[in-house]
Amino acid sequence: MKHLVPLLTFFLWVGGCASAPNDPASATPMPSEPILSGHSHNDYLHQRPLREAIAYAFASIEVDIHLVDGALLVGHDADDLDVSKTLQSLYLDPLRDHVREHDDRVYPSPHSLVLLIDIKSDAKSTYEALRGVLSQYSEMLTSYSETSVQPGAIDVIVSGNRPRELMMNEVVRFATYDGRLADLEVEVPANFISLISDNWENHFEWRGLGSLSDREHLQLTQIVQATHRRGYRLRFWNTPSPENGSLESVWSQLLDAGVDLMNIDDLAAYRDFVCVRKLSGTTLAGCSTR
Repeated sequence: MKHLVPLLTFFLWVGGCASAPNDPASATPMPSEPILSGHSHNDYLHQRPLREAIAYAFASIEVDIHLVDGALLVGHDADDLDVSKTLQSLYLDPLRDHVREHDDRVYPSPHSLVLLIDIKSDAKSTYEALRGVLSQYSEMLTSYSETSVQPGAIDVIVSGNRPRELMMNEVVRFATYDGRLADLEVEVPANFISLISDNWENHFEWRGLGSLSDREHLQLTQIVQATHRRGYRLRFWNTPSPENGSLESVWSQLLDAGVDLMNIDDLAAYRDFVCVRKLSGTTLAGCSTR
């Protein structure tokens, strides 16, 4: 009988992973712990923006915005825009409703949800409009000054076309600045940068087949260490997606090296990958047992 206990535990974990919804529309239970490495890349492209990411327990969500006639419209390119799909209607309003219904949190855990807002239009004018919009949702947002942080349910990070000086000169902000690897070499005010993001292909030759070379593994380790020493998290975009290789192997190698956020398009696949890593003994939070 004692030999059956580990086996039973294994099947219970598998059952929990498998039972997380393929159709998030049917998901009513909320995950108790988010997948801290899960970043829903271009989240608005999913069938149910925001709701799928929450159903799959992702801790970070990315949304692209354009300023058009005073409205913050969601989409990657100008040709993709729909006046009915605004930052407020797709994300801020549903998030406000959600946190009000769940004790002022997104998940029943101490971790805030990251909303990475990628500005695609003019940096200054778009950020000024964004700042005005965010102030209307201040009760759920983390706020920042040079010396303090007031935690909220949502951590906003501004990426893309970022008006550095404008943001740096604010006395109180409702967002931090998405830095680049070059920012590891300069001094910035406290609480200004919280995340370092950069283009993988600008720094590494590895495209996902086999393993990182010893040289590039050392390079990645040094980048991770430098980022964490500053108190930032690390994310890459354009990470390898090999046609003839294993995407799971890419994720594993980046996570094992200490990269904090994975740019993910297939949320269900990454959720299942996290479950398998947890079963194999790797410590990684976020595997829902619904």
